[in-house]
Amino acid sequence: MNKPHNCADHGPHSHGDIQLPEDANVETRMGLLAEEAVTRAIFGNELNRRAFIQRVGAGTAAAILASVFPMGCAKEAAQTPDTSAGGGNGGLEKTDLKVGFIPITCATPIIMADPLGFYKKNGLNVQLQKVPGWAVVRDMTINNEIDASHMLTPMPIALSMGLGSQKVPFVMPTVANINGQAITLHIKHKAVKGPQDMKGFRFCVPFDYSMHNLLLRYYLAEGGINPDTDVEIKVVPPPQMVANLKAENVDGFLTADPFNQRAVFEKIGFLHLLSKNIWDGHPCCAFAASEKFVTENPKTYKALFTSLVEAGMYAHDQKNRVEIAKAIAPTNYLNQPVELVEQVLTGKFPDGLGNMMDVPNRIDFFPFPYESMAVWIMTQLKRWGYIQGEVDYKKIAAQVYQAGDCRDIMKANGFADEAPASNSRKSTFLIGKNKEFDPDKPEEYLAGFAIKSTKAK
Repeated sequence: MNKPHNCADHGPHSHGDIQLPEDANVETRMGLLAEEAVTRAIFGNELNRRAFIQRVGAGTAAAILASVFPMGCAKEAAQTPDTSAGGGNGGLEKTDLKVGFIPITCATPIIMADPLGFYKKNGLNVQLQKVPGWAVVRDMTINNEIDASHMLTPMPIALSMGLGSQKVPFVMPTVANINGQAITLHIKHKAVKGPQDMKGFRFCVPFDYSMHNLLLRYYLAEGGINPDTDVEIKVVPPPQMVANLKAENVDGFLTADPFNQRAVFEKIGFLHLLSKNIWDGHPCCAFAASEKFVTENPKTYKALFTSLVEAGMYAHDQKNRVEIAKAIAPTNYLNQPVELVEQVLTGKFPDGLGNMMDVPNRIDFFPFPYESMAVWIMTQLKRWGYIQGEVDYKKIAAQVYQAGDCRDIMKANGFADEAPASNSRKSTFLIGKNKEFDPDKPEEYLAGFAIKSTKAK
């Protein structure tokens, strides 16, 4: 069995006729799922199983099954971690890990893997360490103060290229979330329709090397606003953004949730635009580790990698979002009201302008790190002068974004049907003239933009 529990087919806490108790631990869940898998394998489908039980009675049916198949052994096997593949305690280089995270919903798979048992299932004792900002995440990972971390998808590229810090090779095996950002404006700007109304605005983003910064710049530039000269963009840690908006230090921000929704909750801001309405399916955050950690702890890394793929696929299923919201809202994780987290994860939310919205993929979770995502990020880093000179887009993308390894992990853990066949894909943007992005033609794509930084070379 691959997941602590997967309720995609029968609701949040049931599998067929087998009810999973609310407080069931991971071993109990695995045992119950093993029992269901065996009975389904014997009878072929649910109708045959029920017909057999109706004929002979539940007690007799159980006795007959036990006489032909060792159900107890099946349950025990399901509850025992697979140590041969690096899961469980057997053979792992280390089982006690420190993993950093910023308290935002983009970190959902990384956070939920703790209370919902995905780390434990793979033999890991993970201590999640809440970090206040992205520069601190960068420094703690470089200095080996944490083993691995939640990161912004451009960060492993920047670290590997030595952009904004010392050059340290990093790998990014999974995307933590797709979509999940928004441009939030102060409530006094209700009349704003688009970028053309934003000249002179002060914005904040969480980090220079972030999708937030790159998407905000893309949006403004497509509306004729030069983000380097027509507005001010400054870096502010996500937990401080709402306070800055309230104090009117800024006119708006593009950041991750729950802080967009928090501004609505506190009646000081409104959601001007969801980031999915710029590029639907864009990456946001990720899980990353240094090459040093991966090389020195290959089995531990694989167990961690597996945990996050399983958690990501569990979060990908909309049916599980309410359960997940309850798991990650507490003080030690997001420290937000459950209703606020549910609004983000379920996509049923007020927009701050008097409308109730229903946008199921406001945020989504699919772990596959397409190399084409990395290529787009590098075109924009070059566009705005963060990268100078020639770039070997494909080489860097393949080194940092571990698409092939993610596909292997997905296939090995029950997600073969969902695993993409290709490492890259074209993308279509919903805003602007230069809408189609072909990862095989990055320089041609980059040349199609009218507004670029004067520092771009």
